[in-house]
Amino acid sequence: MSLISDLTAVVATAFETAGFDPARGEVVPSQRPELAQFQCNGALSTARAADESPRDVAGAVAAALAGHDAFVEVAIAGPGFINLTLTDGYLAGYMQELVTAPRLAVAEQESQTIVVDYGGPNVAKELHVGHLRTAIIGESLKRLLRFLGHNVLGDVHLGDWGMPMGQLIIELGEREPALPYFDTAYAGPYPTESPVTIEDLQVMYPVAAASAKDNAEFVARAARAVVELHEGRPGYRALWQHFRDVSVDAIAAVYDELGVHFDLWYGESTINDRLAPMLERLQDNGTAVESDGALVVEVALPEDTKEIPPMLLRKSDGATLYTTWDVATIEDRIESLGAEVMIYVVDSRQALHFEQVFRTARKARIAGPDVVLEHAGNGTVNGPDGRPFKTRDGDLLRLRDLISMVIDRAAERLDENQIAAFYPDAERREISRKVGLAALKYGDLRNHRTSDYTFDLERFTSFEGKTGPYLLYGTVRMRSILARAEELGLKGGDIMAPSADVERNLMLRLSLLPEVVVRAGRFRAPNHLAEYAYELVADFSRFYEACHVLREEDAARQASWLSLVDVTLREVSLLLDLLIIEVPERM
Repeated sequence: MSLISDLTAVVATAFETAGFDPARGEVVPSQRPELAQFQCNGALSTARAADESPRDVAGAVAAALAGHDAFVEVAIAGPGFINLTLTDGYLAGYMQELVTAPRLAVAEQESQTIVVDYGGPNVAKELHVGHLRTAIIGESLKRLLRFLGHNVLGDVHLGDWGMPMGQLIIELGEREPALPYFDTAYAGPYPTESPVTIEDLQVMYPVAAASAKDNAEFVARAARAVVELHEGRPGYRALWQHFRDVSVDAIAAVYDELGVHFDLWYGESTINDRLAPMLERLQDNGTAVESDGALVVEVALPEDTKEIPPMLLRKSDGATLYTTWDVATIEDRIESLGAEVMIYVVDSRQALHFEQVFRTARKARIAGPDVVLEHAGNGTVNGPDGRPFKTRDGDLLRLRDLISMVIDRAAERLDENQIAAFYPDAERREISRKVGLAALKYGDLRNHRTSDYTFDLERFTSFEGKTGPYLLYGTVRMRSILARAEELGLKGGDIMAPSADVERNLMLRLSLLPEVVVRAGRFRAPNHLAEYAYELVADFSRFYEACHVLREEDAARQASWLSLVDVTLREVSLLLDLLIIEVPERM
């Protein structure tokens, strides 16, 4: 059990003893640390319900807490806040329990099957800076929810079934018409080696997209190719598989460098066989209706305060859209994966799309009331001009170029700070890689996922302030202390009552981990983890400067401090793993 849970139980009992609802006894960290360590605000709501003075209620609860061994002081402040300050002995006792507590006192939640949909790259296209936030926010949420005890599946959800596939097929046909994929009389088998590389596709993609803008004949041919692909034309299916395979290899390589790994490499194509029966069923049960030859679902509700247009399931020419595929994907995830929760980590600008899709799934009874459908929207990575980050040529910066940029700057920062100066070249390169990626990820994840932020290479790669490199340096310092202690034959021991404010503050910070992790999971907000990790490392740094662990002459005190360093390292290591940040062995 966490410290705050323990204190809440104590204060809840005091509320009950005083004749009030024990549910009002929730304890939280103090908003005024200079006055107290914790506080309870329940007297205010209790007073409203009981028609009493908040200070009288607080006084009655404080009287019930008098003499409890947890508190050195219980004080009433303002209109009825109950301020709580712990005895050092009680705090040390909790820290001793934390040293051996499973999972650092973070309780496992009742398991649910959760699909986190993040990434969303398109076949044949380079990953760019716009894919960064979805990738690392989604990966962090996947790890966080998995740590909390859930069965979590991360799905990349490839864009692999729409008009761009038809455009690429036609473009390749114009370039290489003799390929067997275009010969309707060819009986196979088709070549196992792809006729195109990822580089070829990345050249073809913009050419095909440009043709689709001003060439009606090309558009018609591409649309027909999409229909034939969906209907199963063998040559087009074989060609599409090549497009997909070479794209997945290239996409996975960049994601791997980021430490982002998917359990499922499903795409829009995965649910192709569901489309026709689903549309027929929705039409039969009245969920979908004809409108000017198209098939739509009315999703507006009387209580809407803004216009929610009908969702288009099938165009008048018979073509389906990615909206259709998203509804079918929900059905597939429920029926094939047993999904109870679906979290879509996708740009916040897609909010209307997901509102329409989710309402359609509910109205069609594809997703029942117990299935959670959630759009965890994210903001954009912006350049100095406050707009989505682009190159000087006006293109979105390629993600692999962004990664190289931060790693190169991290190497320069190591030189500027004379860190790892005499290490072997290979080790320095690996340290630069980890520092650069930590800078990139922490620079992103420290912001709430819904916020836009400005990419600042200089600030992100600094070893000072709220940055990834600062966290790595502090974590490596903890490892170094424990490694040196082991060399000297020193071991951790029982946690003693704190002897200094910096030691007490570190203990108090360490006690907050369970609530931070649960809160981050509840709000799908890794920035809570990022903020707590920084505060923890900063508190440790102040402790380290004032309490010289390895030079301490009191053996019991030194053993206590070593245990404190160890539990701090374990907490920080957990947090960094949840933030997808790797730590070098040394720096």
